[in-house]
Amino acid sequence: MLNTQQLDRRYASDRFDDPSEIELPSLPGNSRSLRPIDYAPLGVAGLDAILKRAFDIVFATTFLIVALPFIVVLAIALQIDSPGRLFFVQSRVGLHGRMFRCIKFRTMREDAELVLAELLAGCVESRREWEADHKLRNDPRVSRLGRIVRKLSLDELPQLVNILRGEMSVVGPRPIVQAEITKYGAFFVDYCAVKPGLTGLWQVSGRNDVSYDERVQLDRQYRIKASFAFDLEIVLRTVPAVLFNRGCY
Repeated sequence: MLNTQQLDRRYASDRFDDPSEIELPSLPGNSRSLRPIDYAPLGVAGLDAILKRAFDIVFATTFLIVALPFIVVLAIALQIDSPGRLFFVQSRVGLHGRMFRCIKFRTMREDAELVLAELLAGCVESRREWEADHKLRNDPRVSRLGRIVRKLSLDELPQLVNILRGEMSVVGPRPIVQAEITKYGAFFVDYCAVKPGLTGLWQVSGRNDVSYDERVQLDRQYRIKASFAFDLEIVLRTVPAVLFNRGCY
């Protein structure tokens, strides 16, 4: 398994450059220690890849133009509710393990890291919940309006910019942080085979009501079935998933 020191060295350069630093769990038919980019299976390829990228650009551009007035109003409301930084920008793991700056509306208090540290230090149950899924059902860091925005996934609207940059896609696994890599084990190569997405199989399958192990398997299933037609199916399934707030908190 990957350990913390190995991950720190690996991601200091923001990508997989030296395969000698890291040992991945054995994969079927592989006993050597190779960097994930070397034997990550193909995700979307050929015509599907062209259609997927074209759809990403058209979708993100159209949505940004049409929803711009709403986005501006939402940004102002978030600032009134919780003054400070408008955006939360964090390094996430992208295609082939390359790190990128993922953009979200800030829905947490400015002192969120301190609040989390104090909570985890003083509450065993919260610490256990955080270690399992990197999520808290009743998260004290989230602002009043932020709680509503997160339930409707509106905090992720700025990721349309990540899509236009080519760092994300409309559909794919949700982008993870470094600390989550070890939870994927051998299946991290499946995650690396496709771009992270604004929505995906996890979001339409229960989201936070799904265990992390199940989430990993859903990401693997998406890589195996990845196609433009499958992406369209997931986009259509996203609408009721968001409207009914399935697994969102």
